[in-house]
Amino acid sequence: MTDRERLTAQLRRHENERLKPYRDSLGYLSIGVGRNLDVKGIRPDESALMLSNDVDEAESGVRAMLSWTSALDPVRQAVLVNMAFNLGVEGMLDFHKMLAAVEHHQYGQASDEMMDSTWAKQVKARASELAAMMRTGSWIL
Repeated sequence: MTDRERLTAQLRRHENERLKPYRDSLGYLSIGVGRNLDVKGIRPDESALMLSNDVDEAESGVRAMLSWTSALDPVRQAVLVNMAFNLGVEGMLDFHKMLAAVEHHQYGQASDEMMDSTWAKQVKARASELAAMMRTGSWIL
Protein backbone atom coordinates (compact mmCIF):
# COMPACT_ATOMS: atom_id res chain seq x y z
CA MET A 1 0.00 0.00 0.00
CA THR A 2 1.36 3.43 -0.94
CA ASP A 3 1.52 6.38 1.44
CA ARG A 4 -1.26 8.06 -0.56
CA GLU A 5 -3.47 4.96 -0.15
CA ARG A 6 -2.73 4.90 3.60
CA LEU A 7 -3.59 8.59 3.90
CA THR A 8 -6.81 8.09 1.95
CA ALA A 9 -7.84 5.15 4.14
CA GLN A 10 -7.06 7.17 7.26
CA LEU A 11 -9.10 10.15 6.02
CA ARG A 12 -12.05 7.87 5.25
CA ARG A 13 -11.85 6.51 8.79
CA HIS A 14 -11.41 9.92 10.44
CA GLU A 15 -14.04 11.73 8.41
CA ASN A 16 -16.58 8.88 8.34
CA GLU A 17 -17.49 8.92 4.62
CA ARG A 18 -21.12 9.85 4.02
CA LEU A 19 -22.82 9.63 0.66
CA LYS A 20 -25.62 12.05 1.50
CA PRO A 21 -25.24 15.67 2.62
CA TYR A 22 -24.91 16.22 6.37
CA ARG A 23 -24.02 19.02 8.77
CA ASP A 24 -20.55 18.64 10.26
CA SER A 25 -19.62 19.45 13.88
CA LEU A 26 -19.39 23.17 13.00
CA GLY A 27 -22.70 23.18 11.10
CA TYR A 28 -21.24 23.26 7.58
CA LEU A 29 -23.04 21.32 4.87
CA SER A 30 -20.69 18.49 3.91
CA ILE A 31 -20.66 15.31 1.86
CA GLY A 32 -18.38 12.39 1.07
CA VAL A 33 -15.12 12.37 3.00
CA GLY A 34 -15.38 15.74 4.73
CA ARG A 35 -16.07 17.87 1.62
CA ASN A 36 -17.31 21.21 2.95
CA LEU A 37 -19.93 22.25 0.42
CA ASP A 38 -20.61 25.62 2.06
CA VAL A 39 -16.98 26.73 1.73
CA LYS A 40 -15.46 24.63 -1.05
CA GLY A 41 -18.43 23.49 -3.13
CA ILE A 42 -17.57 21.23 -6.07
CA ARG A 43 -15.38 21.71 -9.14
CA PRO A 44 -16.78 21.75 -12.69
CA ASP A 45 -15.21 18.33 -13.43
CA GLU A 46 -16.92 16.90 -10.34
CA SER A 47 -20.24 18.37 -11.43
CA ALA A 48 -19.75 16.92 -14.93
CA LEU A 49 -19.02 13.46 -13.46
CA MET A 50 -22.15 13.58 -11.29
CA LEU A 51 -24.23 14.73 -14.26
CA SER A 52 -22.87 11.95 -16.45
CA ASN A 53 -23.59 9.34 -13.77
CA ASP A 54 -27.11 10.70 -13.24
CA VAL A 55 -27.85 10.71 -16.99
CA ASP A 56 -26.59 7.11 -17.21
CA GLU A 57 -28.88 6.17 -14.32
CA ALA A 58 -31.90 7.90 -15.88
CA GLU A 59 -31.24 6.25 -19.27
CA SER A 60 -30.86 2.82 -17.69
CA GLY A 61 -34.03 3.29 -15.68
CA VAL A 62 -36.07 4.33 -18.71
CA ARG A 63 -34.76 1.37 -20.74
CA ALA A 64 -35.37 -1.08 -17.90
CA MET A 65 -38.93 0.06 -17.23
CA LEU A 66 -39.99 0.86 -20.81
CA SER A 67 -38.21 -1.51 -23.19
CA TRP A 68 -40.19 -0.17 -26.14
CA THR A 69 -38.38 3.18 -25.93
CA SER A 70 -35.40 1.69 -27.80
CA ALA A 71 -37.54 1.94 -30.95
CA LEU A 72 -38.02 5.69 -30.51
CA ASP A 73 -35.92 8.29 -32.28
CA PRO A 74 -33.10 9.76 -30.17
CA VAL A 75 -34.89 13.07 -29.53
CA ARG A 76 -37.99 11.46 -28.03
CA GLN A 77 -35.82 9.07 -26.03
CA ALA A 78 -33.98 12.12 -24.70
CA VAL A 79 -37.29 13.75 -23.67
CA LEU A 80 -38.15 10.71 -21.56
CA VAL A 81 -34.67 10.57 -20.05
CA ASN A 82 -34.85 14.30 -19.26
CA MET A 83 -38.16 13.76 -17.50
CA ALA A 84 -36.78 10.75 -15.61
CA PHE A 85 -33.75 12.83 -14.62
CA ASN A 86 -36.04 15.55 -13.28
CA LEU A 87 -38.77 13.43 -11.70
CA GLY A 88 -36.99 10.15 -11.08
CA VAL A 89 -37.95 7.15 -13.19
CA GLU A 90 -40.87 6.34 -10.89
CA GLY A 91 -42.20 9.90 -11.18
CA MET A 92 -41.94 9.81 -14.97
CA LEU A 93 -43.80 6.49 -14.98
CA ASP A 94 -46.78 8.26 -13.39
CA PHE A 95 -47.44 9.90 -16.79
CA HIS A 96 -49.58 6.93 -17.91
CA LYS A 97 -51.51 8.68 -20.68
CA MET A 98 -48.41 10.40 -22.05
CA LEU A 99 -46.43 7.16 -22.08
CA ALA A 100 -49.26 5.26 -23.77
CA ALA A 101 -49.40 7.95 -26.47
CA VAL A 102 -45.62 7.83 -26.99
CA GLU A 103 -45.66 4.05 -27.21
CA HIS A 104 -48.27 4.32 -29.99
CA HIS A 105 -46.35 7.13 -31.75
CA GLN A 106 -49.10 9.65 -31.02
CA TYR A 107 -46.63 12.41 -30.29
CA GLY A 108 -49.07 15.33 -30.45
CA GLN A 109 -51.25 13.70 -27.83
CA ALA A 110 -48.18 12.86 -25.75
CA SER A 111 -47.10 16.50 -25.93
CA ASP A 112 -50.57 17.64 -24.83
CA GLU A 113 -50.52 15.18 -21.90
CA MET A 114 -47.14 16.53 -20.81
CA MET A 115 -48.48 20.08 -20.76
CA ASP A 116 -51.68 19.05 -18.96
CA SER A 117 -49.86 18.19 -15.74
CA THR A 118 -48.84 19.63 -12.41
CA TRP A 119 -45.24 19.03 -13.49
CA ALA A 120 -45.68 21.44 -16.45
CA LYS A 121 -46.98 24.12 -14.11
CA GLN A 122 -43.97 23.58 -11.84
CA VAL A 123 -41.19 23.54 -14.44
CA LYS A 124 -42.87 25.82 -17.00
CA ALA A 125 -40.28 26.52 -19.76
CA ARG A 126 -38.68 23.09 -19.37
CA ALA A 127 -42.04 21.39 -19.96
CA SER A 128 -42.81 23.61 -22.96
CA GLU A 129 -39.44 22.80 -24.52
CA LEU A 130 -39.71 19.06 -23.90
CA ALA A 131 -43.32 18.96 -25.12
CA ALA A 132 -42.27 20.71 -28.33
CA MET A 133 -39.45 18.21 -28.79
CA MET A 134 -41.89 15.35 -28.24
CA ARG A 135 -44.30 16.82 -30.78
CA THR A 136 -41.70 17.53 -33.48
CA GLY A 137 -38.91 15.03 -32.85
CA SER A 138 -36.42 17.91 -33.17
CA TRP A 139 -33.93 19.21 -30.65
CA ILE A 140 -34.46 22.63 -29.11
CA LEU A 141 -31.21 24.08 -27.84
